[in-house]
Amino acid sequence: MSRSTLVTGIAELTTNDPETGERHRDPGDRLLGTVRDAALVVRGGVLEWVGAGAHAPDADARVDLGGRAVIPGFVDSHTHLVFAGDRGAEFAARMTGVPYDGGGIRASVAATRATPDDELRALVARRMGEMRAQGTTTVEIKTGYGLTVAEELRALRIAREVTPHTTLLGAHVVPPEYAADRAAYVDLVTGPMLAAVVEAGGPALAAYVDVFCEPGSPHAFDGDEARAVLEAGRRAGLGLRVHGNQLGPGPGVRLACELGAASVDHCTHLDDADVEALTAARGTTVATLLPGVEFSTRSAYPDARRLLDAGVDVALATDCNPGTCYSSSMPFVIALAVRELRMSPAEALHAATAVAARSLGLDRRVAVGRPAELAVLDAPSHLHLAYRPGVPIARTLDL
Repeated sequence: MSRSTLVTGIAELTTNDPETGERHRDPGDRLLGTVRDAALVVRGGVLEWVGAGAHAPDADARVDLGGRAVIPGFVDSHTHLVFAGDRGAEFAARMTGVPYDGGGIRASVAATRATPDDELRALVARRMGEMRAQGTTTVEIKTGYGLTVAEELRALRIAREVTPHTTLLGAHVVPPEYAADRAAYVDLVTGPMLAAVVEAGGPALAAYVDVFCEPGSPHAFDGDEARAVLEAGRRAGLGLRVHGNQLGPGPGVRLACELGAASVDHCTHLDDADVEALTAARGTTVATLLPGVEFSTRSAYPDARRLLDAGVDVALATDCNPGTCYSSSMPFVIALAVRELRMSPAEALHAATAVAARSLGLDRRVAVGRPAELAVLDAPSHLHLAYRPGVPIARTLDL
C-alpha cells in the first residue's frame, strides 16, 4: 500500500467546497470553501483527509508548509501550445496601435508546418513546464496551426501526449491555399478532417471541436460557417467549444448557448441578448474570459462584473498562444481579472479553478477522494495572487 503524507502548516486552504469551508466568514470565504490553519493527508495522489490542523490524523510522512496557502491547482482551459515561430514584432506593432484581426495566425501556421515532430514536442514540454512552475495542474490544448488533415492530426497527437483535454480547432482561420474557396475549406473541416480525428483509433484524439466565429474578420468564420463546424463536430461525438465575440459583436456567444457548448471564450463584446443567453445557459455553457489577450492586443477588456451579476458561469484562462497572449501564467490572468475585469480576488481564483474545471467536465474541489492536484503559494493567503502581480509565488504541490 502506498505511503500517506500529512501536509501541515497551511495558513489558508481553498477547497472550492462551501460545505467544508468557514461559512460564517465573508462571501469570499464561502465561495472558496476556506479553511484556516488547515491540514490534509494524501495517499497515492488522492486526498485521504482534509480539515483543521488541530484534528489531523497521523500519517507515514509529514510536510510542514510553514504558514503558506494551498489552493486547487489552476485549470487552464484555453491554450494553443502546439506551435512554432515567433511573433514578437507583431506584438510590438500592436503596442503602437496596429489593430489585431486574426491575420497573424497564418504566420504561425507556416512556422508550425515547417517544424519537425520532436522539436514541436520539446516546445510543448517547455511550455507545460512553465505552467506547472506557476501552479497549473490541468491544461486544455487546441490545435489550429496546421490547418490540413495531416497537420491537425499531428498536433492532436503531440498534445495528447501531455493532456487528455484536447480540442480540434481546424476552423481557426481559412488557410492561404483556400482563400479563394472558403466553402471548400469548411467542407474539409466538417468532412475529412473530423472523420480522420474520430477514426484515428486508440484513445480519442480530440474531446472537443472549436471554431473562431468572428464575422468581422476576413480570416475567421461567420455564423453559418461556425454552425456547420459545430454541428458536424457534435454529430461526430465531440463536445463543443467556441471562440466568440472577441473582435466585435457577433453570433458566436448565442450560437454556443443554443448548441449547448461547454464553453464560449473571449466574450469581450456582448449585448443584452448575449448576456441573457449566457444566463439561461448557466450550468451548461461557461463564459471563459481571457484578459491576457486584451493586455497583449491593447484592446478593451470584457466586463466580468456584468456577467457575474447576471448569474453567468465565468471562467478564466490564459489563451497561451504566439500571437495574442504569449503568457503561460494563470496568476497573471488572475491579477488582470481583479484589476481590469472588476472581479474580487475570490471570484477570480474560483473562476481559474472550479469554473474552468467545470468547462472541461471536471470537479476541482479539495475533498476526500479527489485527486491531490494542488498548488502552494509562497504567501499566507490567496489574496497575494493579485496583491503581488508578476511575483512567482505559486507552484504545484507535488507529494
